[in-house]
Amino acid sequence: MDFIQYMPEVFSGLNLLVLLAGTVGGLILGATPGLSPTMAVALLIPFTFQMQPTTSLILLGAVYTSTVAGGAVSAILVNIPGAPANIATIMDGHPMAKQGRATEALHYCFISSLIGGLVGVFLLIFFTPPLAQLALKFGPAELFWISIFGVTIIASLGGSPVKGLIAGAVGLWLSTIGYNPVLGEERFVFTDLLAGGINVIAALIGLFAIPQILTLVAKASQPSGPIELAELHSHSVWVSLRYNLSRIKALTLGSVIGSIIGIIPGAGGQIAGLVAYDQVKKMSKDPSVFGHGEPDGVIAAESANNAMVGPSLIPLLTLGIPGSPTAAVLLGGLLINGLFPGPNLFTVHRAVTWTFIDSLLIGQIFMMVFGLMIARYSVFVTRIPNHTMAAAVVVLAIFGTYSVQNSVADVVVMLVLGILMYVASRIGFSAAPLVLGLILGNITETNFLQARLIAGDDTWSYFTGGTINKVVIALCFLSIGYSIYSERKQLRQQAATV
Repeated sequence: MDFIQYMPEVFSGLNLLVLLAGTVGGLILGATPGLSPTMAVALLIPFTFQMQPTTSLILLGAVYTSTVAGGAVSAILVNIPGAPANIATIMDGHPMAKQGRATEALHYCFISSLIGGLVGVFLLIFFTPPLAQLALKFGPAELFWISIFGVTIIASLGGSPVKGLIAGAVGLWLSTIGYNPVLGEERFVFTDLLAGGINVIAALIGLFAIPQILTLVAKASQPSGPIELAELHSHSVWVSLRYNLSRIKALTLGSVIGSIIGIIPGAGGQIAGLVAYDQVKKMSKDPSVFGHGEPDGVIAAESANNAMVGPSLIPLLTLGIPGSPTAAVLLGGLLINGLFPGPNLFTVHRAVTWTFIDSLLIGQIFMMVFGLMIARYSVFVTRIPNHTMAAAVVVLAIFGTYSVQNSVADVVVMLVLGILMYVASRIGFSAAPLVLGLILGNITETNFLQARLIAGDDTWSYFTGGTINKVVIALCFLSIGYSIYSERKQLRQQAATV
């Protein structure tokens, strides 16, 4: 097989050095709030101009793979997702850290990332042609229903379904601020600061980082308050590995959902992680344990995030259609090196292509090894005094927000959203459904408007016709029905207990 034939090329001199450097650098960049995988890969594109095509693609692929997993480090330790793809990891990862189980949570993160990542890359290796044809079948109507399916899980992300729905609705409204993505009309622009809309990264940092900063400041101002973030319990890697491999349901759901969503152009890792988290919670015998430090939540979310990476490259390499924003940046890396997506990549340039794919496979292993090494030193983060941690997070939040678009307006929006979220969190609202609404709002609106323009007078048939549309619509109703059933069951159990 070609992927075996070109495997030795990955371990040759400069290629191996670049793979190692890209993996370590990606983990560090991923753990920095605001520096998403897309931005990390984009920042490195200029450095690849003088490299050989194979070496440059190995570097970009290594950074892509490791930043997705690296974002979980800040999500678990300081409750700030490194990227939108790590939102779901916060749900149980940070509660585990507050219980002194930060090392254990990071172990589950990197081990499940490896398993999900390997599943995704093997799909890329063995099923590229048929899956590329499947990706072509997803038009605006299909993507609209996929995003609606994501909306159906909003209620389950908050502590209270009603508050989760309210927060999700606010997020959907925030996504409409700015200009209409298709018609260009201005909406809800009360000030020039909102002319460009609400940037997702700025909102993500504000909604998660600022409440955390204010909480740390409040703790630091209390003379009798704790000096450290959490007491850290040591945990064996081998114990974590055995436990992780025993969680078949969480690993399977995460890997399968991440792989499916990765193939769909434009869906993104944030949807993969949240959908996987929601499904493993719904299929759990006791959904009430989620949100309080349940390892299955971390395992499902992180395996889904990394399973998405390989399949997102399938439509890119075969059809030139990127399956995620980061894959779109990788497309630029291909074109710069004179490589054009299509059959020629697997015939004329097969050495470059298969060496790149092999590097993704080896990169997953390096990512886990270096990630577990980082987990050993998480004690230093959890031992930082609250006031020092608050100051460091402020710097990271402002730097991360400003660096996205070099915009002061983004920083102001980030601070305002963060302060409002802190107030809302005091009365039981969660940031996760709000962020999900903000992310899905743009995807839903853009695809709905495009589908309306394509459908013309036959809107109903266009939106409900076709096998994919019918399957996803059915999944939406099943998701809503199961949420209602689970909520009623939980209420009955609570009533019986009382």
